[in-house]
Amino acid sequence: MNEPITNNAILGMGKTGISLARFLLNRGEQCEGFDAHRVKLPDDLKIPMHIGSFKIGKLSHYDRVIVSPGIRWNTPVLAKLREKEVPVCGDLDLFLEHYQGPTIAITGTNGKTTTTSLVELMLETLPGGIDAGGNIGTPMLELLHGNRQPARIVLELSSFQLERSSGLKPDWAVLLNFQSDHADMHLTPEEYLAAKLRLFDKQGEGDTAMFPADSSWDKQVASLSQRGVRTLRFGHCDENDTESDNITTGIMETSNGPALFWSQNWQRQLVPCEQIPARGVHQHMNMAVAAQIAADYGVSHRVIRETMTCFKGLKHRLEHIGMKAGHDWFDDSKATNPDAAIAALNSFKKAIWICGGLRKDLDLDPLASVAHQHVSHAFVIGKNAAPYTRMLKKADVPHTVAGNIERAVFMASKLSGNDPVLLAPAAASQDQFKNYTERGEAFSNAVESLGGAI
Repeated sequence: MNEPITNNAILGMGKTGISLARFLLNRGEQCEGFDAHRVKLPDDLKIPMHIGSFKIGKLSHYDRVIVSPGIRWNTPVLAKLREKEVPVCGDLDLFLEHYQGPTIAITGTNGKTTTTSLVELMLETLPGGIDAGGNIGTPMLELLHGNRQPARIVLELSSFQLERSSGLKPDWAVLLNFQSDHADMHLTPEEYLAAKLRLFDKQGEGDTAMFPADSSWDKQVASLSQRGVRTLRFGHCDENDTESDNITTGIMETSNGPALFWSQNWQRQLVPCEQIPARGVHQHMNMAVAAQIAADYGVSHRVIRETMTCFKGLKHRLEHIGMKAGHDWFDDSKATNPDAAIAALNSFKKAIWICGGLRKDLDLDPLASVAHQHVSHAFVIGKNAAPYTRMLKKADVPHTVAGNIERAVFMASKLSGNDPVLLAPAAASQDQFKNYTERGEAFSNAVESLGGAI
């Protein structure tokens, strides 16, 4: 007698929900979709849909509830389902049920996509290559077509994906950084951090974990080392500093200027930062982490070096748009929180800054001292400019409320001098745009409309 087909409820029918439904149907499982809003499914996807608020009475009758990343894990209905011992998970655990190969996992508040993309680029040169998925844009279940097993995978993982997973055990894992973010999705910063650290929960003998070099991570590193995990650190160091031996990869200050370095073949490999076309110390640090991962997986130092000196960065991440109206224009629309904007501003001596948008209840005060040092004039966009103007007044920075990107670009183009213009909003985009990509494209289009060379 055949076993009954598992009946799944999928909560949230966006990109991930659609990939979940297709994956389950292809394996002969039943599923039904749930979404708070009316959605249009692809024509080839025929499943029952339930629109409206999620009800415990309805959902408790399913064999398993799979939750998309955009739905808060701590919502009461999900908590009650877990109390009733109804299996509740995300797409990551479903993926791990069907994939058992080598796994590289990358998380952090900022820099995940750049690091993941570089790892994919370099490890693609290995036999069998590598597949990238997760938060990077390709739903991870789409990597498993039919019974295909990728030779190896690199996953960019958000806190939302990690908090709803219990089966992750990556061979190589890195936490790039941790800053306050997603206050709209996590109850506390401690809850947000706990979600990130789930990346390392099941690591053991033979696995590798990498953390920033600052002492705030010493406790986690010591605990993992006691379990037999190989632990590495990344950060800044000086070539004459004896304590720098504890740092495996990062940025080194040398007599000839800063250099990106990683450890390979029992020695340090260096690339002068001036030879790297991608701009920004934070980007160089992400590149150093990717270089170390590639080295550990057997990519030659020549391939790593060539990648570092050819990689120009990803779109909307401190991307140089061109020269217009006497200014260089830079698109860092992906700077959706204050720490990302600080990293971008620190890449310039002085800049004209376009900021503002959906603040997500994040504290803007840390921006004030950096803005005072690096901003010659600021233009504020977004529906609620007040938090940004208060911060700019505190920073004693001349500023103008522009309201939208087109007006900000036009007004910035009229400023005298040749300071570069930087879009680094320190805010999410959804008050005026669909996402940060649409915001970055609007910025590029506005710059292009100024006329002249770009």
